[in-house]
Amino acid sequence: MNHYPEVWGRPRDDVYGSYNPSYLQTSGPKTHTQSPAVTGTSVIAVKFNGGVAIAADNLASYGSLARFTDVKRLRIFGDSAVVGFGGDVSDMQYIDRLLESIDIRENYSAHGNTLNAKNLHTYLSKVFYKRRSEFNPLWNHILVAGFDENKNPFLSSADLLGTTYSAPHLATGFGAHLAIPILRRLFPEETPIEKISKEEAEAALRECLKVLWYRDARSLDQYSVAVITSDGIEVKENQQIEAQSWAFAESIKGYGAQVN
Repeated sequence: MNHYPEVWGRPRDDVYGSYNPSYLQTSGPKTHTQSPAVTGTSVIAVKFNGGVAIAADNLASYGSLARFTDVKRLRIFGDSAVVGFGGDVSDMQYIDRLLESIDIRENYSAHGNTLNAKNLHTYLSKVFYKRRSEFNPLWNHILVAGFDENKNPFLSSADLLGTTYSAPHLATGFGAHLAIPILRRLFPEETPIEKISKEEAEAALRECLKVLWYRDARSLDQYSVAVITSDGIEVKENQQIEAQSWAFAESIKGYGAQVN
């Protein structure tokens, strides 16, 4: 090996010849990532009277390893929309850069119009579908929360296939199995959103995140929550799930040294 600092780690040219990268070129088929590496889990959102509340924990897992514990998976777009990301973190970062470029272009435009949450969701669903059609999907499942063109609360999802779905409360990942039943119990389908307060929506999200912390091995007890209202977007980061303790296990017979 050549030990001069400017070429550390490279073989010596006078011994092995100059480096030839031609072996990296191939005439074979172009390949894409077939499975995500670093992923985030559930995103949960609820409509309420006058807005939408959305929450996601701060964990990014490398397989089954809780690798990164400070990854914010809620992104603010403009003044009235929030995008929550589940799935691959690198694809989330790609979409985040895409949204940032759109936001800059919107702010510098002369027409004065800005994308609302419904417009943003339509755009992202087309991006997902395009990438899926190219057999190079973005491995994400997102929730878009905010307002539509009529200033009504808007909440909808889009996944890696470009499939879209709207409902008064939505969740991605494992939350679709654990959080949605809780939200349906707290807010039955016949309950109009006008009867759901902001405080009730936030409390429901905290309850769902607590259940996910106990039941989902890819979740964390620290989370971020965003509340979108006509007054703007309020974001609370690095929130802690209260009363999250496994101390109750000590009272279970047969646990540890307790046998009676």
